[in-house]
Amino acid sequence: MPSPAHSKLARLLFGLLAYVSLGIGLIAVVVPGLPTTEFILLAAWAATRSSPRLSAWLENHRLFGPILRNWRNGGIIARKAKVSATASMLLCATLMLVMLDHGWPIYLAIAGMGLGNLWIWSRPESLPV
Repeated sequence: MPSPAHSKLARLLFGLLAYVSLGIGLIAVVVPGLPTTEFILLAAWAATRSSPRLSAWLENHRLFGPILRNWRNGGIIARKAKVSATASMLLCATLMLVMLDHGWPIYLAIAGMGLGNLWIWSRPESLPV
């Protein structure tokens, strides 16, 4: 059985991860190329291990609540979220190609976005009937 100090430290670290992930997720709402959904999912996961209050806030949030419920009920990603993620990645890739020197880091980032996009589109959009 873990010691109370160990448990308190774990809770603190999970809380830190939850709030940092939530912060990045909120920034990602307005910054093209940053994945909002992944950071919100990470924040919710960490919040369940550290902060019942934050976890409940995320679950009941107007924007994030449906995303979390869909994910927990079968790994569902709504078509609107898929289209939004794809458009955001395309915009980000275009900006990188236009504004930055072409080198392997740019191509690696674009390849990563492409793989992420393929994974997103492989997820179901609704529960099977």
